[in-house]
Amino acid sequence: MNAEFKPWMVVGLGNPGERYEGTRHNVGFSVLDSLASSLDVRIGREECRSLIGRTRIGDSVVELVKPMTFMNLSGEAVACLLAKGERTLANTIVVYDDIALPLGVLRIRPKGTHGGHNGMRSIISQTESEAFTRVRVGIMPDHPINDVSDFVLGRFASSEHVALKEATTRAVEAVEVIIRFGIEKAMHEFN
Repeated sequence: MNAEFKPWMVVGLGNPGERYEGTRHNVGFSVLDSLASSLDVRIGREECRSLIGRTRIGDSVVELVKPMTFMNLSGEAVACLLAKGERTLANTIVVYDDIALPLGVLRIRPKGTHGGHNGMRSIISQTESEAFTRVRVGIMPDHPINDVSDFVLGRFASSEHVALKEATTRAVEAVEVIIRFGIEKAMHEFN
């Protein structure tokens, strides 16, 4: 079966639990929640230590995936789902925070390294591939930080909420454009 007939898997990276809600490291979860809301789908079915919602975007079947493994083990959930057979890495989009990009800036790429992001490091390690689409959402601070871990696990300042909301909306649109029209169009429109 060709990749275009396989379901799409949109994986939002984050950490489960109330403690991490609204943190910078949970931008991937926030984008998936917004996407689910816009498509009127619930992300709640459990599979491979993930919560999943299934829907359609255009003519494509799409699974919205939130790994519940904690960020550093995200690859275990993704690899488990890919092992089921009907899913492919070619039809996988990973949405995550990126401290190397200014707040609110999006970068879409068809492949690449983990860039120091532990969730991406885990996915690349577990799938033994860098060849999957990524939507990176910038969270870079406008000031120096002493501890990266404290920063990414911290919540957004109220002054950052407008930029975050705009970035989340654009990331949702970018995912839909990738699925409907391809990554080249999305890169041209959102990068």
